[in-house]
Amino acid sequence: MTNLATLLTGSASEHGDRIAVRHENTALTYAQLDDLSARTAALLRARGVRPGDRVAVIMPNVPHFPVVYYGILRVGAVVVPMNPLLKAREIAFTLRDCGARTVLASPMSAAEAAIAASAAGTGWLVVDPADFDARLERTEPLPAVVDTDDADLAVILYTSGTTGTPKGAELTHRNLLSNTATAVETLFHVAPDDVLFGGLPLFHAFGQTCGLNTAVAAGATLTLLTRFDPAAALETIRRDGVTVFFGVPTMYAALLNAELPDGFDAARLRLAVSGGASLPVEVLHGFERRFGVDVLEGYGLSETSPVAAFNPPDRPRKPGSIGLPVRGVELRLVGRDGTTTGPGEVGEIAVRGENVMAGYHNQPRATANAIRDGWFHTGDLARVDEDGYYFIVDRTKDVIIRGGYNVYPREVEEVLYTHPAVAEAAVVGVPDPLLGEEVAAVVVLKPGAHATVEEIRDHAKAQVAAYKYPRVVTLTDALPKGPTGKILKREIVIAPAAA
Repeated sequence: MTNLATLLTGSASEHGDRIAVRHENTALTYAQLDDLSARTAALLRARGVRPGDRVAVIMPNVPHFPVVYYGILRVGAVVVPMNPLLKAREIAFTLRDCGARTVLASPMSAAEAAIAASAAGTGWLVVDPADFDARLERTEPLPAVVDTDDADLAVILYTSGTTGTPKGAELTHRNLLSNTATAVETLFHVAPDDVLFGGLPLFHAFGQTCGLNTAVAAGATLTLLTRFDPAAALETIRRDGVTVFFGVPTMYAALLNAELPDGFDAARLRLAVSGGASLPVEVLHGFERRFGVDVLEGYGLSETSPVAAFNPPDRPRKPGSIGLPVRGVELRLVGRDGTTTGPGEVGEIAVRGENVMAGYHNQPRATANAIRDGWFHTGDLARVDEDGYYFIVDRTKDVIIRGGYNVYPREVEEVLYTHPAVAEAAVVGVPDPLLGEEVAAVVVLKPGAHATVEEIRDHAKAQVAAYKYPRVVTLTDALPKGPTGKILKREIVIAPAAA
């Protein structure tokens, strides 16, 4: 049987009394999670859900997420996780696009979900803890997990839609089972006594595979944080004895600059994993010094389940690198002419392997454009060194062309992060009548720190070529971020200004 839900039934059989999910003062053992998900499966079947049906889930990181997630999978249906901050119009688009049979929403999303479900002609149910749990108590659990094939869909993850309307990446049971097994066995070496930090959104690929499915596959504990906040994250690490921390670069920057509470102890923390975007090397080293733990970077996308590359823990680490292709995955760099680039040359990352999605839901043209000759073309630019380690340069669409010269924002951002007053930085292109584009930087200073625009500009000017340094520098209190904490450059608006 290849159903992803067997991760839970297997661990419930072996580790029934162990804590599977913890959230503040609530804890579910594997036996309890198994039982609740089986009852959810029976409830869904009674509501007409059948194998292959799409069931949308709109909720934050709370214990009911894994309950309904595995419940949907047990009945053979497809999970369509969605950001709980979406509005009715956005929810309705996804419900129509995936053809959802029903939607399960938390109380915080209930009003928007109801409007969307009505507009899309979709059934809906509010997962209110008291009412929903009472309903489950009255429902006999579904005794068996529906058998599925390797190629059957398990999850449809909708991309953020940076280049248009969101696209649904279709992930199969095999995609997710293989990527989870790789995470447990070769990347993070997770065991039942591990406690994994669950501050990444579970509706996102990173939090779902590396957090939820990895913890459940290993019989470990996932401790949930509903909304990332540095003080709450530090308390979770201390209180629950977190051993593996998962985060995106903005989380690392926030924890690096947060005040440590009296008596803070992260003695059990043995590994920190970064993904979602490039982690500035200065932030990586600062976090390691402060918390006494190695930070290993990886790389992946929703379309690759998500992990495609990682710095293996048993090999020399290269800060700034996303590491090597993971088990069962191949990477290559493709030039503009479609040929493979050589060592040190910049090319677009293409991925082939058991982690690559089946395609974009109902979008054959987009699928054919993304997956060519079996290789998924990511849109990310990188170079590879003589040891086979990959280094992200930037997104294809983020490259700034200034006067005919290519400027990779990530390189300039790395320099900005070395300024002692800089907490966060984003480099983007702004229109310029003479050069086409000018380099601009938006900077957030550390709490209590002071620096002028001129000082930051001069700091970069001294360390990069003349065509690369940001002529336009803006100081701001915060940068726009997506649900995972990733900086959203497309939402940064800067008016061109003279140097």
